[in-house]
Amino acid sequence: MRVIKLGGSLSQKSALIHCLDTIEQRYAQQPVIIVPGGGAFADQVRLAQTHWQFDDTTAHQMAILAMQQMALLIKGLKPQFTLAPSINAFLKPPLKPEIWIWSPSVNELNEAGIAASWKITSDSLAAWLAKTIEAKSLTLVKSAVIDQQMTLQDLTNLGIIDAEFCNFTLNTAFSITVIHHNDF
Repeated sequence: MRVIKLGGSLSQKSALIHCLDTIEQRYAQQPVIIVPGGGAFADQVRLAQTHWQFDDTTAHQMAILAMQQMALLIKGLKPQFTLAPSINAFLKPPLKPEIWIWSPSVNELNEAGIAASWKITSDSLAAWLAKTIEAKSLTLVKSAVIDQQMTLQDLTNLGIIDAEFCNFTLNTAFSITVIHHNDF
């Protein structure tokens, strides 16, 4: 099983369609899970939290809803993909290769002990998912240009991946690739 996280900022460009088409063409014969970033929906949560000063738990719940909105957007663009609101869908072997869109559940993430913090974004949630389902690979597709010589820690220091991603990927067996959408 492959996990492919599509950065939320891709929705602001035609890059999102390109990435979805690539996934559909390249991975049609194997199970794939798309993890959507929160995109502009998550940006609105950040703005609202700054304005209203509500707590990180509320912001975390709203950011998960932003990911769910992006999942619905992807489903609207690719109705043949399967929307999955729970990781239980990925824990049993698929009957046939499928392209899934993960629409994460706040309750499921809370039960897993995922902290409510902006240090944990959809990047780390994709890593958590990949580890939980024992995926063979995790690919983060970004809008930022990626220097392939950089380490994950370098990418964290530049803010390209979130602050907790390296912790979520400690002692994992899956391969990790971080790429610019043009290289996908």
